[in-house]
Amino acid sequence: MDKMLVSGIGDVVITNDGATILKELDVQHPAAKMLVEVAKTQDNEVGDGTTTAVVLAGQLLSKAEKLLDLDVHPTVIVDGYKKAADRASSYLSKIALTVDPKDEERLRQVAATAMATKDISAEKEFFAKLAVKAVQQIKEERDGKVRADIDLVKVVKKHGKSTEETELVEGVVIDKEVSHSQMPKQVHNAKVALLNQKLEIEKTEFDAKINIENPDQMHKFLDEEERMLKEMVEQIANSGANVVLCEKGIDDIALHFLAKRGIVASKNLSSGDMEKLAKATGGKILASTKDLSHEALGEAKLVEEVKIGDDKLIYVRECRDPRAVTIVLRGGSEHVVDEAERSLHDGLCVVRNAVEDGKIVAGGGAPEAEAAKDLKSYATTVGGREQLAIEAFAEALESIPMTLAANAGLDPIDVMVDLRAKHESPENKWAGVDAMSGKAEDMLKQNVVEPLRTKQQVLRSATEAACMILRIDDVVSAKGVKEAGPPGRPPMPPPGGEEY
Repeated sequence: MDKMLVSGIGDVVITNDGATILKELDVQHPAAKMLVEVAKTQDNEVGDGTTTAVVLAGQLLSKAEKLLDLDVHPTVIVDGYKKAADRASSYLSKIALTVDPKDEERLRQVAATAMATKDISAEKEFFAKLAVKAVQQIKEERDGKVRADIDLVKVVKKHGKSTEETELVEGVVIDKEVSHSQMPKQVHNAKVALLNQKLEIEKTEFDAKINIENPDQMHKFLDEEERMLKEMVEQIANSGANVVLCEKGIDDIALHFLAKRGIVASKNLSSGDMEKLAKATGGKILASTKDLSHEALGEAKLVEEVKIGDDKLIYVRECRDPRAVTIVLRGGSEHVVDEAERSLHDGLCVVRNAVEDGKIVAGGGAPEAEAAKDLKSYATTVGGREQLAIEAFAEALESIPMTLAANAGLDPIDVMVDLRAKHESPENKWAGVDAMSGKAEDMLKQNVVEPLRTKQQVLRSATEAACMILRIDDVVSAKGVKEAGPPGRPPMPPPGGEEY
């Protein structure tokens, strides 16, 4: 289910994304703040599995509390947890399945799994195809490894129409309009000049006075400025460019000359957009019009100005081999578009992880249940008090399928008994919680798959956070706390030696 978060000034966020919920929450407790950091790390590193990481960290602390009551020393628990996390991570590596970066069907299943519980779940297949196509377009091989930088997938949000009207543009969409009314609104077979130079007359760096004694000198002075601007436009036209995209300003006179030549221009683009344009069109960003040549120009089949609602956007479409793409997200309202963007981000991240690592596991709590079974047999070989900590870690892992069952309206105990029984035989290692049938089913056959990286990062970040909190035995009020308190609120009294 979703949460509606209302801020003090009345802003509303509707989401079920773990990282977003924790980011928006007003968290006061220092230990709770550390769990918020876990979600942030998970989101930054792998983009998915944030809720799993926080649930697991909470369960690890809950199980540790029972062990502390039995007089097991925190350092023993920490060592046991670390051993268990390493063992679980390497075990999942061993049983993970290999996926070919070109296997679009499997990658689509990975993306659809990440989006299945989101607001856009009804259109998950459509969005999964978009995510896979976008990542396939921007991926590149470096030193024999596949790399995909999802920052090269630009997401433009425009509310209006429905989410199904979302489109993937093989190029870049710029949130600017054509800078002069007389310029054409469409250019086919565009040759794009990317400039990082002002098409204006530079003001001198130092103070200077020009003494003008008669009107002729004034005319000459203005004519010279105009001649310099005209020369810049000539250089652009001579290079064969019919579209100019500039990171800085363009003088009105220069715009007039460009319009007369039928050249489309747009000014004050962001540096991020310029980099994406260079990747998409294959052009070079130049610091001066003097360096412009035919080879430095980018190419696109079509550059056009499109009106969406009250806004005008410039679409640079169908570039030859775009290494940057844009997804124009549509939706009925602003909240719908925002949540669709968060869901799409998760989808893009999991596809990137699967493409880069080439390893996937089944979802639905199957890997956690399988790793828990392995940890229980491993714990007996360790012995001593650490064995208790490893067994506690295994129980904490089982809380993931149990939470899934509870969220699906099933009885967690019944599902867990069924799941444990299934995992006793090796051929059922991918048995997980099927929310539809309410039973433990083979998740691989259901096409519920996730990248291995997501699971391994969950284990790492949850374990590290739990271990850090376990090592704390007292909360002490530090110097300067009173001054640092928020205005208008009395300073909080220091917590009275609470133990965790």
